[in-house]
Amino acid sequence: MFNLHFDTVAGLLLVLIALGIISHNNAITIAACVLLIMQQTILANYLPWVVRNGINVGIIILTIGVLSPLVSGKIQLPEFSELLTNWKLIAAIVVGIFVAWLGGKGVSLMTLQPALVTGLLIGTVIGVAFFKGVPVGPLIAAGILGLVLSVTD
Repeated sequence: MFNLHFDTVAGLLLVLIALGIISHNNAITIAACVLLIMQQTILANYLPWVVRNGINVGIIILTIGVLSPLVSGKIQLPEFSELLTNWKLIAAIVVGIFVAWLGGKGVSLMTLQPALVTGLLIGTVIGVAFFKGVPVGPLIAAGILGLVLSVTD
């Protein structure tokens, strides 16, 4: 049942678990625990599926969480005329478009230059663990890095 192959990745996951506990960040702790359990058990057979679909599943769950207050009635949709006249709503739409585009660039960069993923993940974990960030950062970080790299190339 247990694979018990302790390698560098398992060590990194243990460090992430410790960082998550120290920083009181349940997202890091739970994610690293789940992945360590998967790596060390027969669940390792499902890791290729997680690699292929994990980001999409995560984005779906995140989107459900963001939309749920709207669906539950906790927040109300603004009137259409307000969308066109309220500068804060217009700014929110523009920023939302920009961040979605940036995230798309991040996915491309992570696919084309996977070696950079390690640095992005370490930076994101530090941001989540010590600066009260949220772990959606790798896509945006990769998008920003892609912009910086394209300017310097």
